Amino acid sequence: MQQSRRDFAKKTAIVGATAAIVGSTAVMAAGGEAEASSNGVVVGKSNKKEILYTKTNTWEEYYKQAK
Repeated sequence: MQQSRRDFAKKTAIVGATAAIVGSTAVMAAGGEAEASSNGVVVGKSNKKEILYTKTNTWEEYYKQAK
């Protein structure tokens, strides 16, 4: 009984470690390709225009107080 528990724990640890290594290798490989091709910029297929700043009274008040 004790020996079968040890065998199970040993096999589970080996399988878990192998899965972690394979998974991290796959993530690193995928991340390396994406970074190299896009120069660190995330590229998507969205057709929405990105709005970084909208001039509002709240922002104007903030900028006046920040100066």
